[in-house]
Amino acid sequence: MAAMAQGDGGISPEMLAKIQQTRPQGNAEKALVNAMATMSINDLAKNAAKQGKIDTKFSIETPKQNIHNQKSSGRCWMFSSMNVLRSRFALEHKDTLAVEYSQDYLFFYDQLEKANLFLQGVIETASKPMDDSDVKFFFRSPLSDGGTFCGIIDLTKKYGLVPMSVRPETYQAENTRLMSNIIETKLREYGLELRSMVAAKKKTAAINSRKTEMLAEVYRILSMTLGEPVKEFKYAHRDKSGNIKGEEKTYTPMEFYKETVKEPIEDTFIMLMNDPRHPYYKVYEVEYDRHTYDGHNWRYINLPIEDIESIAIASLKDGRKMYSSYDLPQMDRSRGYMDLNLWDYSTLFGLQFPMTKAERISTFESMSAHAMTLTAVDLDKDGKPKKWKVENSWGEGSGQQGYAIMTEDWFKEYMFRLVVDKKYVPENILKIKDEKPTMIPYDDPLFKVEE
Repeated sequence: MAAMAQGDGGISPEMLAKIQQTRPQGNAEKALVNAMATMSINDLAKNAAKQGKIDTKFSIETPKQNIHNQKSSGRCWMFSSMNVLRSRFALEHKDTLAVEYSQDYLFFYDQLEKANLFLQGVIETASKPMDDSDVKFFFRSPLSDGGTFCGIIDLTKKYGLVPMSVRPETYQAENTRLMSNIIETKLREYGLELRSMVAAKKKTAAINSRKTEMLAEVYRILSMTLGEPVKEFKYAHRDKSGNIKGEEKTYTPMEFYKETVKEPIEDTFIMLMNDPRHPYYKVYEVEYDRHTYDGHNWRYINLPIEDIESIAIASLKDGRKMYSSYDLPQMDRSRGYMDLNLWDYSTLFGLQFPMTKAERISTFESMSAHAMTLTAVDLDKDGKPKKWKVENSWGEGSGQQGYAIMTEDWFKEYMFRLVVDKKYVPENILKIKDEKPTMIPYDDPLFKVEE
């Protein structure tokens, strides 16, 4: 057992006495203590001034589409990305056709690719000790159901897309925890075996052969839990009401992807971010922040929030939804409403919470945690945003019939990522993307995988 720290850093009896003396002793304090013994803090801190009717009118709003539900999974990134793709398909067909993509199908390959990313990472760091930070990074979380828009770029390019009607959701896709835990247990075991093979100086071919066998076992588990991916299917396009439009055709997943998405995703979209810790108008790239070994890390241009808002407004005016991500404090989930003052903790506790956005990120208080689809903005007479609206992936029973509304002040504080069509980005900003990126470490406080 390590020796106890010596010096004056502990809480002495004298210090404890001073701490206790500073506590208020009046009747108001006693009333709050009694109330907190039987009520939630949020019930006591609820700001009555913010409980009125929510303004649901927006000056600019994209067409609505069916609301999907990620349920007990961390696949918000996939749902938001697919929301963008299916809305683009509907827009290209002037809202006469609708498509819904299978999350279950692509999630299968997402998990298989992440398993390979882990195993290959273990091989490449096998010469390092187990307590090395890179080695611990891989073994700490071999598999995750979270992610970013980069996953859609790389996965669809390799595996295509299929309609939801061909591969509907399964129980395990909607409840990922146990499936992921089982696979992670095997991956950690496999990781140790691969490290031993490298230490024993086994030939590269033998190591790769064994890795393939390991991935075959992961594939089998995924086939049992999510269903083996289809290789060919029949499908007829439909309108929003479900009426068949056109002849039934036979597709492969890649053929369906090319027909419904058309343009290569990576050539169409650009990633933007608001991170006030780092200089703006620079390119950054997050190490190991990708879904496939041969894929893209999250690479973005860091911009002031005002620039991101201007770009988002241009996209919405043209009817284009966007992938976006947020932290979610001060969110009333039942009403689907975000406002900086929904709960008045400052008055309740007699404290201030003055940290800036940059300070919250640096101290792990705020992070990019949940992806949603940006669908609407309400502008004032001067063209400035008053509030925003997002399509969530928590089902129609959540919030505003599946949507959520956020005030402009909240948006500025807790919005982080935006993925937008390049054509809405000013040329002076767009050209920055070709600059050499500054690398951000994988353990940066901001970059939790979005769930």
